[in-house]
This record gives sequence, C-alpha cells and structure tokens, in this order.
Amino acid sequence: MPPDTPGLHHVTGLVGDAQTAVDFYAGVLGLRLATQTVNFEDILQHHLYFGDAVGTPGTVLTHFPDPHADPGRVGKPQVASVAFVVPADSLEYWRDRLVDHDVAVEGPLERFEERVLRFEDPDGTRLELVAGPPDAPDPSGVEPWTDGPVPDDAAVRALHGVSTLSVNPYATAGTLETLGFEYEAELDDRVRYRAAGDRATVVDVLDRDAEFGREGPGTLHHVAVRVGSEGELHEWRELFDDRGHDVSRVKDRHFFHSLYVREPGGVLFELATESDGVAASGPEGGPGESLHLPDWFERDRDLIESQLPELTVPEATARADDTADTVDTDSDR
Repeated sequence: MPPDTPGLHHVTGLVGDAQTAVDFYAGVLGLRLATQTVNFEDILQHHLYFGDAVGTPGTVLTHFPDPHADPGRVGKPQVASVAFVVPADSLEYWRDRLVDHDVAVEGPLERFEERVLRFEDPDGTRLELVAGPPDAPDPSGVEPWTDGPVPDDAAVRALHGVSTLSVNPYATAGTLETLGFEYEAELDDRVRYRAAGDRATVVDVLDRDAEFGREGPGTLHHVAVRVGSEGELHEWRELFDDRGHDVSRVKDRHFFHSLYVREPGGVLFELATESDGVAASGPEGGPGESLHLPDWFERDRDLIESQLPELTVPEATARADDTADTVDTDSDR
C-alpha cells in the first residue's frame, strides 16, 4: 500500500461569472487569489486558485467559471459542501461581515464540539466556517493571507474539510479508509473521517436521502487529497485499477501531478502531489496579478487572453474606514 494521505490538497468547484467569484472569495472571504490560469482541459476557461499567501496545499479552493452554463444542483454523488478553519473567537465577526455583504447565514451551530456558520456563495455553493475549541492551534506551517480585507485575528487559516453525498456511503467510507482516513465519530446522519495530518483533515460522509445532483455553477466538482510524490501516484493508480475503479492516468497539472478516481459511491477524488504552493507570483507578488500559463500553452497566449474577461482583484482594504483599493489584472485561468 502507498503511504496514507495526510489530508486534503484542494477542493474544486464550478461558478458562473469569474469577476463575481473573485469579488466574493477575495473581497468578502479575504482569501488570496493566488493564481489565475486556465482549465487544462479547456484553455478558453479560467481556473481560479484561492488560498493563503502561497497557495499551500490544504488551504486552496479552486473554481472553473462558466457564465453560460445552467445552474447546478447539489445532490448525489457529489461533494456537498466545503468548510474553512477560522480562529475560535471569530465567528461573531464573520456573521456580521457576511450579513453586511447581504449573505444569508445560518448559525453558529454546534457540531462535533465545533461551532459552524453555514452560508452560500453567489452561485449557491455551500460553504462553512468552522471554529474549533479555544485552545486549538492554527494549522501547522500555514500563515493566513492578511493583505486583504479581513483582519489578522479573523482571517481564514486553511481548509477544514468537506462533506460528501454518496450513492453508497459505505463504499465511500471504504475508499476513505483506503486513502488513510480513520473513522472518528458520528452525529445524526453525519459520519466523520479524519486523516492524520496537521491541516485540512476532515471528510464527513452524509448518510441521508438526497436527489441526484447536476453539475454546474453552485456545485463542487471534486476533492483532492495530498500524496508525497509522483511515484506514489503510480502506486495508487495501480491499486485502484486492480480494484476495478474508474481511475485516470497520471496527469501533469503544472503546479503538481495528479490522478482522478471515481470511487464506487460516485464521488470524484483527485490525488495530488505535495508542493510548496500554487501561487504563480509567489508570496510577494500581487494577488493573481496576471494570467499564468504553463510553457505548453504560451504559444496560444494571445488567443486565450482575447477570449477571457479582464478581472479586477480586491488587493487591500483600509480596515479602519472600510474603504477598498483594487488593481486591474490580466484575465485569469
């Protein structure tokens, strides 16, 4: 068996308008737009990476914008929601901030000795902010992005985890155990599995009735877990193939290598190699200030830039007087 995963690498969803997504995730949630690049399967579609200052694995939520797609529907088999870690005493700040931005908020709710806020992005993607016990440490080795509109003592620290809706929760649980997650607890129709790493370690399997989902803006496409090396990816590919799972070849994703497996419960998992981060401009550059392309797409840059919208990225907010500065950037994919 390959080594167990230490936790989540990233989560990827679908949104409608790219600028609306940037305004929400960078301008409201205060995440860094770490990289603007393209969907490697469709170079005329943006791929937006949001996370900490360097896009550390375990902090990153990515989105594919598609302004022409029909709205999605959350259901089976999908990743139903994604949660972020915030400081233990910050939920009141976050509730007020979200309400001030006309975001409907549910909570704080109590769940597994944690306090949780539930809300949605402008496309209906289900999001959560999770505050652990007061003495819980921040995720090891991760510095939050603090050059945005959210003060340091409330800034998002990392991913917390995801909740999944499966057509076969037992099969999905089995896949999680194969990857190295361990059963931790149950609460009503929620079964928690946790990896042994220091951040982004939670996957909750929801054992409940739900309609079948439809892919589109407002849904989460897949969840990725961390693996140590490309060599381990090939070991995982052989293991899943031997078990008859629908597994892809190993792919070069420029920032990392990965493969995809559709487990028997229908949820799409990606396995992605560890890296120093996915921020193309580095920690000192502007937030996603230009379109970043891998070498093999550079010859098509003029075509790509002519087809993608120009984005304005919230760069900083003068928090004392609630005014914001912005910078104009090249299109991002």
